[in-house]
Parts: sequence; C-alpha cells; structure tokens
Amino acid sequence: MAALKAYSRGLFIFYRLSRRVVFPLVREANLSSCKDLMCYSRTDLVGPERPWILIVLQERNLREVKEAVSKVSMQGVGMTSQRTRERMVQRLMDQGVSNLEVLDVIRNTPRHIFLDEALSHRAYEDSSLPIGFGQTLSQPYIVGRMTEIVLSASGSLDRVLEVGTGSGYQTSILAQLVGQLFSVERIKPLQDKARKRLRDMGLRNVEFSHADGGFGWPSKGPFNAILSAAAPRIVPQDLLNQLAPNGVLVIPVGAEKQELHMVIRDGDSDKFITQILEPVKFVPLLSGTTR
Repeated sequence: MAALKAYSRGLFIFYRLSRRVVFPLVREANLSSCKDLMCYSRTDLVGPERPWILIVLQERNLREVKEAVSKVSMQGVGMTSQRTRERMVQRLMDQGVSNLEVLDVIRNTPRHIFLDEALSHRAYEDSSLPIGFGQTLSQPYIVGRMTEIVLSASGSLDRVLEVGTGSGYQTSILAQLVGQLFSVERIKPLQDKARKRLRDMGLRNVEFSHADGGFGWPSKGPFNAILSAAAPRIVPQDLLNQLAPNGVLVIPVGAEKQELHMVIRDGDSDKFITQILEPVKFVPLLSGTTR
C-alpha cells in the first residue's frame, strides 16, 4: 500500500503485495466487474514472487477499497492469518494457559498490527520482539499467563491499571476483558502509536497517561488489579498502596534474575500476601519519562 495518486479519471493504487493479499481485498470490496476494476501484474518488474499489482478504480469505489484494506490488515494473511493465530493459541494451551476467555481474546486479536511491518510476519511466534526505544512486545505465552492470573485472582475487574503500555498489545487484551483500563507509559512515541492502534480496533475503555509507571496513577485508584509489563528491582510501595481491598498486583521483579510475583492485598488492611510464580525476563522498570 505504498502510494496513492488521484488522477482526473480515476485512482491508481499500487500494492507491492502478492496475489494472496490483493485478491482477498478485491473480494472484500465486492469489486468483481471489469467495469469497476481492472487488475494486472507486472512480474517483469520485481520477479514472480512479489509482483507489482496495479489496481485501477473509479472515484466511487475508493471508500469501499479503503475499508477493505483496513479489514484485510486486521485479519492478516499468510504468516499473519487466522490459521497462524490458531496455531499460536494451541501452543499457549500446550504451555498451560487454560482460561478460555483469555485464549479467545488472544485468538481474535491481530498481534501483527502492534509491530513494524518488517517484523509482522513473526508476530505469532512465541517470542518477544523489539518495538523500539529498547522495549519489547512480550511473548504471547507471558501475555496469556499474566492476563489469566489477573482474571482468576481478582474478584472484580471494574478498574485495572497497566504499568507499561509499550506497543499496546497487552493493553488491547486487557481492554477486552475488564471494565475500565488505565495504562501508564513513560515513552511518549510508543504511547501515541498504541493509542492509535486501540482506536483503530474500536477499544474505547482505555485511558492513557504519559508518566513514570513506578508511581502508578494515584488519582485514578484504587484498582482491583494492577499488571506491570516491566520489572522493578523490588515491588514499588506506590503500586501496593493503590490496590483496592483484595486487589491483585501481577509484576515481574528482579534485575539479572527475574521472577513473576502475584501480590494480593488482604482485605482493606496494610497486609500483602506474595506468591512467586515462575522465572521471567522483562525490560527493567525505569524512572522518568521520554518524549
């Protein structure tokens, strides 16, 4: 979807894509008539593997095609297709993620849109991937695992805090499972991209703050659950203070050696019950903000 130019008699959209992208696009747009659409490939330009596809259409079809482009992008093709997502979900089940609600949300969430295009074909691998600024998109297993812990340990999920928006992928999973989500991110460009992605997905129950995540979001608390996508050396007291009665904090803790902690507030007391769950590897929870 590289270039779009308006001409007096029509619109020319050039896609350096394989036919498996363009033809689903044509079907979605319901543009089957040669009167409405002409399509041919120039395999001599770049070789038969990834030909230039030229689509010529009239002005009245632009909205339908743009909507179809968006739909195909969300659904994915090839290494980002629904079949690839199904294989990822099966791996998560094999690894022990068992909450069916969580698995269903992961199955239907397009992870590839949270990565740069150059890495989108790796979106459904069970590995963390770089998103810039020294940050990563967490591996699908840890996203599923932490999310199901939040769901199983907290009685209510009306108000949930996420520390570290990152790409917005974990945010999008939580947003589909909780009432109101508050997400804090210290790196502004990452937050801006995440905000747009969630808006494109139609998720409207998320509030964002550009701030130091270690302090949480006191003015929006208390929270039924807090999930941190970055690892402090010790559990921040500010986050514990923002837990509602019986609220749960799921957070990786440590420097070189990290472990996933689940901390539950005992009623409305100042007592907290900590359980260490498993070894993990996260980016560190850093102080300050970046614009």
